[in-house]
Amino acid sequence: MSDDIPFAPRGDHRDIEEGDALAPAFDADGLLSAIVTDAGSGEVLMLAHMNAEALRRTLESGYAHYWSRSRRRLWKKGERSGHVQEVIEARIDCDQDALWLKVIQHGPGACHVGYRSCFYRRIERTGDRRGRLSFTMEKAFDPEATYSAAEEPE
Repeated sequence: MSDDIPFAPRGDHRDIEEGDALAPAFDADGLLSAIVTDAGSGEVLMLAHMNAEALRRTLESGYAHYWSRSRRRLWKKGERSGHVQEVIEARIDCDQDALWLKVIQHGPGACHVGYRSCFYRRIERTGDRRGRLSFTMEKAFDPEATYSAAEEPE
């Protein structure tokens, strides 16, 4: 982690679990998991990952930034679609290795496939251990109209 990222050093477990210093525990890939929910309804919108720079930019700007594991780059949610996430509250868990962001989801959806939430399917039990997926919502927007063919979706 670079010196310009303003996080406290990791202390003992009491400091980490009961203290007031932000000292995130990034994993071996330098990432934290971030669960993102709608600040009003509590609906789970997505699970994403943040590196130190994404967390710093999120805290500074008030808008969600993430690290794309597939594209290996930092991105601001909504940078292409306009469907930005305004962070209302950010929480960190007890051992400071996972985040919970409460956001206002601007635009119709958080999912690049076109749904309001990335969790748009339920796993149905089938009795044969395979499971089957059923859809829990309709698409909120047309991803082909939102993202050009030349761009990778968010």
